[in-house]
Amino acid sequence: MAFQIFSNAFADGGWIPDLNTCQGADVSPSLEWSGEPPETRSFTLVLDDPDAPVGTWVHWLLYDIAPQAHNLAQGFKAGSMGMSGRNSWGKTGYGGPCPPKGHGPHRYFFHLYALDVSTLGLPAGAGREELEGVMKGHVLAEAQCMARFERK
Repeated sequence: MAFQIFSNAFADGGWIPDLNTCQGADVSPSLEWSGEPPETRSFTLVLDDPDAPVGTWVHWLLYDIAPQAHNLAQGFKAGSMGMSGRNSWGKTGYGGPCPPKGHGPHRYFFHLYALDVSTLGLPAGAGREELEGVMKGHVLAEAQCMARFERK
């Protein structure tokens, strides 16, 4: 079985519900994954928007997720599992889709990485550049799913 990530909240390539965006409650969608390599010692999750007008916008960083974990519940709270990194708003935890009004639809990629180390040695609040730097050479596999959103 191939390494995969999906959500029951949206189809891959479909529209993310308002509940999971700034137009709703801004809570994270549920996520599930399977098929990681047997050598996996941890997971890292990155949610980003490559269509943001200022360049790729980071919405969520979560790392040092235990290898036994295979899902995140809707409304995941920072600190309940793994370590939460700093998003592009400068906050830890999930920040849902919220593109500028009139900017058209954006794509939101949920990247899940299977790593060969149990911890990356980063404190909570690390940024994407720090995270990517320490992940180098430790990624066994990547799975991704994508959702779309347009602010009304």
